[in-house]
Amino acid sequence: MLTCLRRELLVSEDSSTGAVTGPQTSSVSLVLAKASGRDQIRIGTAHPARQPPTSSWWHCGRGSIAQKAQRVTYCVGAILEKGMIFASDSRTNAGVDNFAKFCKMTVFERRGNRVVVLLSSGNLAGTQAVISVLTQRCTDGDAATNLLGARTMFDVVTLVSDATRDIEKRDAGYLEENNIRFNASFIVGGQIVGEPIRLFRTYAEGNFIEAGSETPFLQTGETKYGKPILDRVLTQRTPLADATKCVLVSFDSTMRSNLSVGMPIDLICYERDSFEVQWRRRFDEGDTYFTALSDEWGEGVRQVFRHLPELRW
Repeated sequence: MLTCLRRELLVSEDSSTGAVTGPQTSSVSLVLAKASGRDQIRIGTAHPARQPPTSSWWHCGRGSIAQKAQRVTYCVGAILEKGMIFASDSRTNAGVDNFAKFCKMTVFERRGNRVVVLLSSGNLAGTQAVISVLTQRCTDGDAATNLLGARTMFDVVTLVSDATRDIEKRDAGYLEENNIRFNASFIVGGQIVGEPIRLFRTYAEGNFIEAGSETPFLQTGETKYGKPILDRVLTQRTPLADATKCVLVSFDSTMRSNLSVGMPIDLICYERDSFEVQWRRRFDEGDTYFTALSDEWGEGVRQVFRHLPELRW
């Protein structure tokens, strides 16, 4: 089963599953769920026949919350020689006494053709509206005007930016009447047949940047606490297993310093040229691997600190 998902739409899939033992911290190993079989997912109220049988869209969860709800988010996308890592937290707040959990990861996938991952941050109503627009447009099949038919990843991120501007034009005036600023930004990454893997970050204004050889990761949301470990460890040559651990440590550091970022953490490891999401995992409170990773990282930092040279005055 697709373990990190809560299905809210019609889903049918093969029941066969597999697991792989990945990066290790002492005796604790990270196990990612491997999806197999074909998914058929109805988007909105569209009839399944309108959806290409090898295409799928999934999102970890939806809900309704006040317009003021902000995805005080931490999301990371990393682009490496062997593939890509995507991770997002799930905490949302509309004030100090109104916290909720909403998944911030969405995947558009045509197995054998493309994988597109979106990580969202900003105003909850705005980001959900953008995702809904992109999803509805995919009911037209693999047209070039939607994420399942776009020719290049540049075209994909342009469609995301255009949808963001459409929602901003529709809602901005009403939000400003209540002193609320429209804010919806995304990390967009993946691969389309005939192209290399690519990674982008969009902004609420609709413009975007692309990660390059000297910038192997992009962040959005509460970025400052988790950035130092990424700066020190990640390069394009970092193995996927090590990059996965690095990203998770980055989340652990962020959650220790900022209560507005919290579990569950959704994680995808995409292997270059596979054109399907094979490895994904959701980490809930008390997850055995994440707890061990956090404890051993903390102890390791303390041990290194104790061995630092003394300052000679």
